[in-house]
Order: sequence, then C-alpha cells, then structure tokens
Amino acid sequence: MADCAFDVAGIGNAIVDVLAHADDAELQALGLEKGVMTLIDAERAEAIYARMGPGIECSGGSAANSMAGIAALGGKAAYIGKVRADQLGQVFRHDLAAQGVVFETEAAADGAPTARCLILVTPDAQRTMQTYLGACVALGPADIDPLIVANAQVTYLEGYLWDPPQAKAAFLAAARIAHDAGRKVALSLSDPFCVGRHREEFLELLSHHVDILFANEAEITALYQCDFDSAVRQVRAHCDIAALTRGARGSLVVEGGHVWVQGAETVTQVVDTTGAGDLYAAGFLYGLTQGRSLGVCARLGGLCAAEILSHVGARPEANLAELVAQTTLLTV
Repeated sequence: MADCAFDVAGIGNAIVDVLAHADDAELQALGLEKGVMTLIDAERAEAIYARMGPGIECSGGSAANSMAGIAALGGKAAYIGKVRADQLGQVFRHDLAAQGVVFETEAAADGAPTARCLILVTPDAQRTMQTYLGACVALGPADIDPLIVANAQVTYLEGYLWDPPQAKAAFLAAARIAHDAGRKVALSLSDPFCVGRHREEFLELLSHHVDILFANEAEITALYQCDFDSAVRQVRAHCDIAALTRGARGSLVVEGGHVWVQGAETVTQVVDTTGAGDLYAAGFLYGLTQGRSLGVCARLGGLCAAEILSHVGARPEANLAELVAQTTLLTV
C-alpha cells in the first residue's frame, strides 16, 4: 500500500497523564481497585490529585501512545481525538506534533476541559488509573477526517472510547470509510473494565467491522468468558488477525489456523507497566504496515513494550528505530 499517506491512523481518548508512585496502603486509603482503570468525575479527580505524591505530567491516551510509538519507529502516523482549547489541550497537541504524529482534529471551544488520567504506580509496577474523560466524550462522526482514514493502511480504534453514543458512531463511520477504501481496521480491547461494560457490542464490532484485534490475556478471556486456550480458538471466527499479549509469557498471534508464539523480551527491571500494551500495538502495526511476517510483528511489539516497561511513562525514551535496527530480526 505504497500509495497511503499514513501507515496507521489512531482514534481514541486524548488524555494528559499524571503519574506518581504509591504503595498498596495508599491505594486502599483512596478506595482504589489496584491494576484497573476506573472512570471518575471532575470532583473525584480533584480529590485524588490533591493526595498524590510528586508526579510526572505527559501526554497520554492509549491510541495516542501507539501513534507516538509508530512515529518513533519511523512510520507515518496520524491521530484523531478531542481536546479542549485549553492549556492541557495545547500541551497534548504540541507533544504529538513534536513526536511526528499528524493531529488535526479541531479543539472544542467550550464544554468540559481536556481529559486527564491519574496513574498511581505501585512498587510491583502495576498501574492503577483514575480517568476523567472531560472533552474526550465530545468526539463524534464530524471529527472523523475521511481523507486521513481513507489514506491510512490501518485505522486503529481504542476500546476505551467505546462508550458515548456519538463516539460509537464515530468508530463505525471510520470503519466504513476504511473498508470502502480497501484499508484495514484494528481494535484494542483496552481493559477488562471496558470488556465488562461492552462485551456483546465488542463481539458485534469484531464480527462486522474489525480485521485486527489487540487484547491481553485478561481482556480476551473476559470477552469470551472462558480460559485462554478456549478464547484463542473462538477469536479465529471473529477477525482475521488477533495479537494477544500475556505479560512475562510474551504474546501469541492467531491468523486462521496458524498460531505464532513469541517469548517476552528481557527486561532488567520492570518499573512501570503503563503503556506496554500500547507500544506492543505500535511495534506490531509498524511491522505489519511494512510488510513483515506476523512472527516479526510480534517480536517488534515485544521489543517496544519492553522499552516502555523499563521506565515511568507511556511514551518511549529510547530511540525505537535504533533499538530495532540493533536487534537481530527475521527478514521476512
């Protein structure tokens, strides 16, 4: 698909992350469920933020992290997401542009402020996320740029965004545009929380609108309400390719009757799991859009995820293109 202006166009929640370290006692004191993402309102966001320790603020959002990763690998990435015309919205836009991602979605002039995600990282590197969606929920079909979607090899949909009715309509509009142009559509299940809320709708979306699925073990087993091996058998009927991550056990890729198993990359110290799945998707999609085999795509995903695990934050700190170039990969 050399005629495509973009390798991947991501659609998701435009969020600024605030990351801070915390221990289990602090999570308990705040009444937080460890290791999951929970949606909160503005008042709750202010209360948690006030009790957080020193933090790092950086642009985030699952699909935006993936697009930043693709750009860091040398790919051509675009992003569609809604921010407010406020300070955090400007920060978010600047960060993506600085990383080489095209982001042209018009900012909201009024309404809720730009979204933020409060992330508490415990000593075991688990992240507990409290998300105030703010302006994200204003994304609708009118924000989907048909020229961007039609000219991207893959349009990548973030499961976190599948909640507001107008966002669902935006997803479906993007999927139609992509398929009408002969392109592919990918979906990330994002979180077991999302699967629990939208299981039947996700299955419908997979069956009719999605070609490539990304999920971790907890998400895929929640989707099919069974063990991992049974879920692997069932997912074959719902999409062309499923890339399933298993933490320290690596990943597994399914395409029809074929299965590729890829071991996890070595990580000296796991500091923070925030964004690991996002960067796995980045590496995988970069490989796929460059014509690499599914086994190599899984290896690329694992390399990018391992880099993210080694530091706090969901955007790469190392030069991913150099990291990949220095690693021995299969040539097909």
